[in-house]
Amino acid sequence: MKVFYRLSDWYFSSRALPYWCILFIDCLTVFFSSYVGSYLEFGGDGFAQNFWQLTAGNLICVLIFGVCFRLFHTYTGILRYSSLIDLERVGKAAFVGSCLSYLVSIVMNEAGTDGVIMHQSLRGNLMMFICSAMLMWVERMIVRAMFDGFMADKAQPVAIYGTKSGGVSLANSILATREKKYMLQAFISDGPDMRNAYIMGKRVYLNKKGIAQQMRHLHVKVLLVSPLKTEKFRDNQAMVDEFVQAGIKIMMMPAAEEWDGKSKLTYNQLREIEIEDLLPREKIEVDMNAIGEMLKGKRVLITGAAGSIGSEMVKQVAIYKPAEMTLIDQAETPMHDVRLIMKDQFADVKNQTIVGSITDKPFMEKIFEVHRPEYVFHAAAYKHVPMMEDNPAMAVRNNVNGTRIIADLAVKYGTKKFVMISTDKAVNPTNVMGCSKRICEIYCQSLNQAIVDGRVKGVTQFVTTRFGNVLGSNGSVIPIFKKLIRKGGPLTVTHPDIIRYFMLIPEACKLVLEAGTMGKGGEIFVFDMGKPVKIVDLAKRMISLSGAKNIEIKFSGLREGEKLYEELLSTKENTIPTNNPKIMVAKVREYDYEEAKKNEDELLRISYTHDDMAIVKKMKEIVPEYKSQVSKYEVLDKKSPQ
Repeated sequence: MKVFYRLSDWYFSSRALPYWCILFIDCLTVFFSSYVGSYLEFGGDGFAQNFWQLTAGNLICVLIFGVCFRLFHTYTGILRYSSLIDLERVGKAAFVGSCLSYLVSIVMNEAGTDGVIMHQSLRGNLMMFICSAMLMWVERMIVRAMFDGFMADKAQPVAIYGTKSGGVSLANSILATREKKYMLQAFISDGPDMRNAYIMGKRVYLNKKGIAQQMRHLHVKVLLVSPLKTEKFRDNQAMVDEFVQAGIKIMMMPAAEEWDGKSKLTYNQLREIEIEDLLPREKIEVDMNAIGEMLKGKRVLITGAAGSIGSEMVKQVAIYKPAEMTLIDQAETPMHDVRLIMKDQFADVKNQTIVGSITDKPFMEKIFEVHRPEYVFHAAAYKHVPMMEDNPAMAVRNNVNGTRIIADLAVKYGTKKFVMISTDKAVNPTNVMGCSKRICEIYCQSLNQAIVDGRVKGVTQFVTTRFGNVLGSNGSVIPIFKKLIRKGGPLTVTHPDIIRYFMLIPEACKLVLEAGTMGKGGEIFVFDMGKPVKIVDLAKRMISLSGAKNIEIKFSGLREGEKLYEELLSTKENTIPTNNPKIMVAKVREYDYEEAKKNEDELLRISYTHDDMAIVKKMKEIVPEYKSQVSKYEVLDKKSPQ
């Protein structure tokens, strides 16, 4: 038995069996089939009496078939990977070989050759064709079946969720692949009409409670999710949890990608899920044509171009072939990465990667004077809540004054549209960072109104976009949790009830671009962030997905300025709908431009004193709804005794 397994391992190793061996075996098959045809044609006595003459004739048949094998490439394939195409080639070669043998036999009979007898009847040649074709087919199917059987121990058993075109395409890719990575065991369907049905010889199981355990009984180790079922799978949190807890690896299309339902689909296009793939979200549609019309052939400037949002904005804008892209960020190493991205992926787009701070007014003015951007996407900002809580002066200088510098330069140099990226933390802010962004919103909106009223000369339309947490951004919770899991824990969550709204970076950037196209100036657009996610549940699921054991979750208490529940960005009471159901216009208090400018001048002046209390006090005067939470600045919210 050991010898048998060694021989099988040798044969099933790459390129173990030479082509000439396959040709030799096929020729022996034809030789034997010729004897079968001779026996049928001449009978037992005739076959015995003319054995050597028939043998000589059969050798001629083998030579003819050999030429046909060469013409139809029947022996250049690898038997263990035989497919229907290979069987078709064998059948054609056998048919043509039999026809040619019949014609040669007629010619030889007319010539009166002695010592050689070939099949002279159609019945004998037909039998030779049927026998040779069938034997060569069986030979290939047996080898393929043996290969599949031996490789079953090495391949991972899989189930496919989805029985329509997506699921069938995945199944075909598994069966057609040469290297057996997966072995198909079952299909899973939501349709009751598929009960006890079979697809491609595999049973279809109905998706119901306990489905993961059913798959475990089938020794399934991997679940492949059809791209057409991705959204349904993601929304079925009970099913997700079942498979995660059962230890079955889940493979699906990355969250930021889509399948058109028509192009070729293989399992190689799927990847093992990340936590962001499992968060409940609705598909986001944007008007790509309108975005293209706005940006194609235009000069675009992006601040914060090396950040999580900014770098994705760079890639999405570059797709539309702007005339020139000016990219600014003060982080030198990440900007080098952006430069490489532009060089490798968008070499045909003219661009400048500039290291500099938006607070450097003379330098920024020189950039605007030289490049004259028609569209500005302002993503530069200090964003970490605890850091800004400890450094309010920097929040004022970078976020508030930096935004004002870029906004004023946009007006001075004729920028058509200025899109500022804000945050959900600007809604009823509870921390310095959120308040600083709200002051930025106030300035841009009031400046836009001043241009409309003719009090400021300019053509720039100012549009603001607000959204919540983006998945995978620098310093966000998911990368931090991944790092802690690799270290063995514990995972630190500030509060067991804390919730957040999440969105994918590419999706957020698409909405920013569409808001930019629909904005006429003065709007503050807010995005529908979907369903909120409990951070402790997020942590538990990441631990389960990692397969790590004994990872502890600890609660540290809310950080300074941190909210337990983020404000809802979009409700009927505080927003106005747009053509895109994911984008609304916020109803906010509007400020006079001169007042806003005066407030910012005073705030900037105070920032240079580095008196944290004085700075935050002024911020609270500008934004009365700013109420500090879990912060030393809470004392500023207490009313003075009467």
